[in-house]
Amino acid sequence: MTKADIVDHIASATGLTKVETEAVVDGFISTVIEALKEGNNIEIRGFGSFKVKKRKSRIARNPRTGEQVIVDEHYVPIFKVSKDLKNTVDQNMKKKEHANAL
Repeated sequence: MTKADIVDHIASATGLTKVETEAVVDGFISTVIEALKEGNNIEIRGFGSFKVKKRKSRIARNPRTGEQVIVDEHYVPIFKVSKDLKNTVDQNMKKKEHANAL
């Protein structure tokens, strides 16, 4: 599903125009990005949480040459799925799997 698909789905469900819906989706995404850039966490109950995690420096290997490379410490955004969403997806996928097996 692409961002355009999400905009179409939300627009048809809410009655908003696609332009308005795209502005809201873009606003949400930019808000998440700005919060993570500032080191803030975002928690959306029933969905999950966005956080920034620090990765330690390490020695890696260039797969092409086999040469050792030092990877400096860096920060990465992570998303942790809520238990509710995880369980909902699991149950729904099991139902689909069961229905397809019949």
